[in-house]
Amino acid sequence: MTRHRILFVCLGNICRSPMAEGAFRRLVAERDLSDCFEIDSAGLGNWHEGQAPDSRAQQAATRRGIDISMQSARQ
Repeated sequence: MTRHRILFVCLGNICRSPMAEGAFRRLVAERDLSDCFEIDSAGLGNWHEGQAPDSRAQQAATRRGIDISMQSARQ
């Protein structure tokens, strides 16, 4: 079985890419395809490195049943 590597990228890795990663992880899990994907997110800049996703991004994800609180920004 081929394992696909997916990387979601935005500027600082505290809003858009963590939400995309969370949404995609949920879709993959719902379809029982977790073994087929390596999923991650990153930012172009390093100024938020190590920080949790922005609280507004976490709230938006939570409203959709997605928990992204365990993620931390990386470049």
